Amino acid sequence: MKKSHLLSVLLLTAGLSAQAQEIIPLYPGTVPNAKPSSVKEVQPSPGVFRGTTRPTLEVYLPDKSIATGTAIVVIPGGGYGVVVYQGEGIGTAKALVQKGVAAFVLKYRLPSDSTMVNKTIGPLQDAQQAIKRVREGATRWGIDPGKIGIMGFSAGGHLASTEATHFEKALIDNPENTSLRPDFQVLVYPVISLRDSLAHRGSRDNLLGRNPSRQNIELFSNELQVRANTPPTYLPHAADDKVVDVDNSIVYFETLRHQKIPVEMHIYPEGDHGFIFRQPGWIDPLFDWMKRNNWTN
Repeated sequence: MKKSHLLSVLLLTAGLSAQAQEIIPLYPGTVPNAKPSSVKEVQPSPGVFRGTTRPTLEVYLPDKSIATGTAIVVIPGGGYGVVVYQGEGIGTAKALVQKGVAAFVLKYRLPSDSTMVNKTIGPLQDAQQAIKRVREGATRWGIDPGKIGIMGFSAGGHLASTEATHFEKALIDNPENTSLRPDFQVLVYPVISLRDSLAHRGSRDNLLGRNPSRQNIELFSNELQVRANTPPTYLPHAADDKVVDVDNSIVYFETLRHQKIPVEMHIYPEGDHGFIFRQPGWIDPLFDWMKRNNWTN
């Protein structure tokens, strides 16, 4: 075996076998917007969670020899009904640390009237708190506080884009006035819109209920919430996605472009929903984008 090939294999193996350094409570104290409940966290299938009431961040740090100082909060999807924690969360974190990017996998609360006073804001509170914890812990983890991104898949992409467009109003305690704005966003086959023409109905029903108000539909349709300070964006999606229509990404791209927000979109002709499980090379163009935009230089 050639030395260069052997080195590549060893690096890949090291990255994919990376272990979390720690799992920390997302909230050091009381979880906001929570109410007493008998709901228990369960795994309906391996690596998939629901019923989480005490959200966490699982921390993956790259070896110091390759660390770039960049960090990403990773938000798995699951239609706001489950959290695909292992496949979209841990698997992605291991790929990120291999490239020198610190990863923080968010196990967030799913919207629930049983566990929350207001279920429509519960997941967003957790996303805001995740950015806050990572930014405030930047020195501890060897992170540049100006290079903290957010990455979401499917409904996790909706949550990530919600945090990237709703960061100015803090829904959590923030006495230090820490910036809740992600420096960039990566949205993989994301739910973006909750309007009738584009919505993934399961995600919308779980987040807003079966008869949501027009105000809430528009508030959480994130293509309508883009502003001049919305973070730069990377959007991969498959044209044949039968679960979340690719028009979600296209509409968001167009809105960002017209607002002059730096945005790059990759539309693959095939792959359907969840293509990351069938196309392991999907993440390589993301690393190219990050390097070209000085996130990993």
